[in-house]
Amino acid sequence: MSHLRREIVKVLFQRRTYVGWVGLLAIPFIMTLALRLSSDQPPHGEGPPFFSSIAGNGLFVPLAALAFLSFFLLPLVSSMTGSFVIAGEAETGTLKTLLTRPVGRGGVLLAKWFVAILYVAVGLALVGLGGAVAGGLVFGFHPLTTLSGGQVGVAHALGLIALAYLIGLAGMACIVSLAVALSTLTDSSLTAAVATLVIVLVLEALGQFSYFDFLKPYLFTARFEDWFNLLRQPIPWRPIWEALLVYGGSVIVLVTLALGVFRRKDILS
Repeated sequence: MSHLRREIVKVLFQRRTYVGWVGLLAIPFIMTLALRLSSDQPPHGEGPPFFSSIAGNGLFVPLAALAFLSFFLLPLVSSMTGSFVIAGEAETGTLKTLLTRPVGRGGVLLAKWFVAILYVAVGLALVGLGGAVAGGLVFGFHPLTTLSGGQVGVAHALGLIALAYLIGLAGMACIVSLAVALSTLTDSSLTAAVATLVIVLVLEALGQFSYFDFLKPYLFTARFEDWFNLLRQPIPWRPIWEALLVYGGSVIVLVTLALGVFRRKDILS
């Protein structure tokens, strides 16, 4: 617990922590303001997912924000957060100072990994809450029309949105875990962050070609849109559970790799 408490305090006293959170929080407000001030509304079904439906129901704002951010900004934030866990502190020399004390490396890495996930979770929560507030104030809340054409009540819709954000967080946890694993292989946080983004983009590219269809069930990047199934009636739970299994398996493999490398890494030279 002492490792975890120290990492949380460290994050809370870093300026970039709040810069990232404010940037994420601003996105749904900017989306809402831009659509509200626009005289030319996008035709229904066109543009980014759910974007054309915002003007009719503010509940679509947090959904549109999640869909929009999942393409690049959330992976970017996740990769940068995870890459600093080891490599960034190795750059500044704080990791060397920490490990001169009698501490377990496994506990140190797991605490850093957990706080990186927590950072992304707070950012997602801000996006969801900001989207709900902006959408509710500007467009109001109405029963949510699902992708199947039916409708669900406002309370039910808010529950589905919260669940969608939790599934989105599980996907981002894979990217954080990948960045943490790569950060144990280098002393440059920038190198780890760029390598993480490159790998994510390559995996996303593989998922676009039918030749690699046999890989798709195992690629966590191919599951980023599976939360859309929550907006169907009845909800097809199978792809959602499969996505969570892929996320969980990816996180376990990547964190295990990170622990194996970090325990043997020469930090003090």
